[in-house]
Amino acid sequence: MSITEDLADRLAKDTIDAMDRLGDDRLFEEVARTIGATSPTTEEAFRTAMRVRIAERRARSFLEEKLAGAGKGG
Repeated sequence: MSITEDLADRLAKDTIDAMDRLGDDRLFEEVARTIGATSPTTEEAFRTAMRVRIAERRARSFLEEKLAGAGKGG
């Protein structure tokens, strides 16, 4: 990954942690706007990292539910 992608991914991870702690599922929009004011390239890398991380989280949750249901005969 490039330095931009590395930094954006680390910031995405930290933002997701902050979203969980604060209970604010739209915090990433504010962070993205803040980044975009200075670097549109970094903003897009951040938004991409957020989409990937959120999708992965949802998919894992779905998979865990399916596996839990399979253990109960579902």
